[in-house]
Amino acid sequence: MPGETDLGRLLANLSPGLQPEQYVFCCLENPDPGVFLRLQPLASFRESEGITLVITRTQADSKQLAYDSVLRCISLGACSSLDAVGLTAAVASALAAVDISANVIAAYHHDHIFVPADKAQQAMAVLESLSESAAQPQ
Repeated sequence: MPGETDLGRLLANLSPGLQPEQYVFCCLENPDPGVFLRLQPLASFRESEGITLVITRTQADSKQLAYDSVLRCISLGACSSLDAVGLTAAVASALAAVDISANVIAAYHHDHIFVPADKAQQAMAVLESLSESAAQPQ
């Protein structure tokens, strides 16, 4: 099933869900290939400085990996297309308006927003309000 591209429908159907784990972003300069099997990262991305892994805080602490921020993941229930325009901007703008950083990872079916752990409940309220506003008849 193709993902939704209509921004109005996406916002009205955000259905944000707060994941229970705390996550961190770690950068490993030259990881051995087995690191992915051992850590099973939620996501990874290769940059010139190294490979960024998104893993649970528990995993990072157990392996004594360095990280800067502790985050929570809010997964959007709306099934968005990778061709949708404006969803990331709308979500990030709503969170920025209340001084909450948003690190967005778009996967094939859904978008996932990583927010500071101590602001996760506030971020949920903002996203729920954004969705409710979009669902109101104009």
